[in-house]
Amino acid sequence: MNGLMMQKQLLISSLIVHADRHHGDTEIVSRRVEGDIHRYTFRDCHGRARQMASALTRLGVKHSDRIGTLAWNGYRHLELYFGVSGMGAILHTINPRLHEDQVAYIANHAEDQYIFFDLTFLSLIKAVAGRCETVKAFIAMTDRAHMPKDAGIDNLLCYEDLVQQGSSEYAWPILDEDAASTLCYTSGTTGNPKGALYSHRSSLLHTYAAALPDALNCSARDVILPVVPMFHVNAWGLPYIACMVGAKLVFPGPALDGKSLYELLETEQITLSAGVPTVWQGLLGHLEETGQQFSSMRRTIIGGAACPPAMLRKFQETYGVAVLHAWGMTELSPIGTVGTMKAKHLEMSPAERYAMQSKQGRVVFGVDMKIVGTDGMELPWDGATSGDLLVRGPWVVRDYFRNEGDGPLLVDREGQAWFPTGDVATLDVDGFMQITDRSKDVIKSGGEWIGSIDLENIAMGHPAVSMAACIAARHPKWDERPLLIVVRKTGTELSREQLLGFYEGKIAKWWTPDDVVFIDTIPLGATGKIQKNRLREQFGNHLMAKAAG
Repeated sequence: MNGLMMQKQLLISSLIVHADRHHGDTEIVSRRVEGDIHRYTFRDCHGRARQMASALTRLGVKHSDRIGTLAWNGYRHLELYFGVSGMGAILHTINPRLHEDQVAYIANHAEDQYIFFDLTFLSLIKAVAGRCETVKAFIAMTDRAHMPKDAGIDNLLCYEDLVQQGSSEYAWPILDEDAASTLCYTSGTTGNPKGALYSHRSSLLHTYAAALPDALNCSARDVILPVVPMFHVNAWGLPYIACMVGAKLVFPGPALDGKSLYELLETEQITLSAGVPTVWQGLLGHLEETGQQFSSMRRTIIGGAACPPAMLRKFQETYGVAVLHAWGMTELSPIGTVGTMKAKHLEMSPAERYAMQSKQGRVVFGVDMKIVGTDGMELPWDGATSGDLLVRGPWVVRDYFRNEGDGPLLVDREGQAWFPTGDVATLDVDGFMQITDRSKDVIKSGGEWIGSIDLENIAMGHPAVSMAACIAARHPKWDERPLLIVVRKTGTELSREQLLGFYEGKIAKWWTPDDVVFIDTIPLGATGKIQKNRLREQFGNHLMAKAAG
């Protein structure tokens, strides 16, 4: 016997319909590429999203056609989130920080029909336009007055002209909730990027879960600034969440420096922001230089890479901003865990609470996880035993786009399918997960494992260290040993001996890095993560050369 409940498809268009109907006067504020601040409401956004859907229909865009974007966080990008997915096409957000060869590859692999772009990326469009085989036109996300002159791009259209050609009376179609809605490619360091193809259903379920109190805890009382890019796994779902709960949205556009972010945080009275650690380093650096404080921000979500404990303490002790440590992947839409404390953890000492917060957190409902050994058997949740991290759930990929027959899933002895994350982690008795390394980044010294993230976190706690990375360097006796690569803070002095001495008493002595290399900049990937593969290429033989010399 089935239940006697209404059937209603879970669709992305329903989010903007809800925001219009129940939070229509809530503001959306954007710093535009043109330099000014733009303001309008969810009701305005809904009308323009329908106009865009109507205009794309007139251009011949059909269900499941891929529509690319190369754009910052802003209101026009938000309109495409709903206009493209809502009409039944697939929004394909492309990371503009990728090399032009990868951008061209991704656009061709996705078979994008149109590509929208912010004027910031005009030179990138010029570089790839002739190589995008399926793209019928490129659409500059600006008005007629700011259209580039003599751009040299065939079939260049104007966003605002296109919007005006559409009808705000457009009616959203009723789609199958399992239909594809959004396409995001991984920015992996090896091989070609892979496409994660989300559905309307998976995106809505992810939105419900991510907004929960024990997850990101969002409400209509919040003012949310997603610093994490809208081209990076849908800005971790925050644009969708804001529509669902009715929170004010503020978009930073291309201005991601500490000064510009602080101005928006204060002017718009932000309560919640989200981004990767490298972005927060710039903001905290600005505050340290100016002596300024936050007047409204109460919490920040840090993900994309492990949050250094020193950053966590700085936010909370100096600026009164609670840190929510989170973990996820493109393949998880992206949220898997959030570090919200349980009631019993509030009775812990400050040191114990910081240790808990430094972990990546516990799963939100919908996601399950386990750690396994090399034999595939599940390992204990004791907070000490490390294993390969596997996940599953309704917003976890089961295959990559167009990789038919080469799915990434593993099937365990009980016949259950799991996604292997590539992370090495521990799980404690309360289900709090802690990443100890990427499987390809662990250091195996004389047959014993050393976690590079622990060594990096200690280095980041030194007042003279701006950024640190630890890699496995080849060693004539131990096979591999940890090598620390460091960027000093401007105006500070720090020697190898001083930094290695900083490790005393904090780790087992044999974990101490064998050497320190000081460099001016550490290479970062397209999403702000340290590119350890490039560091290994450059410094992997450092200890061998030192031993030979």
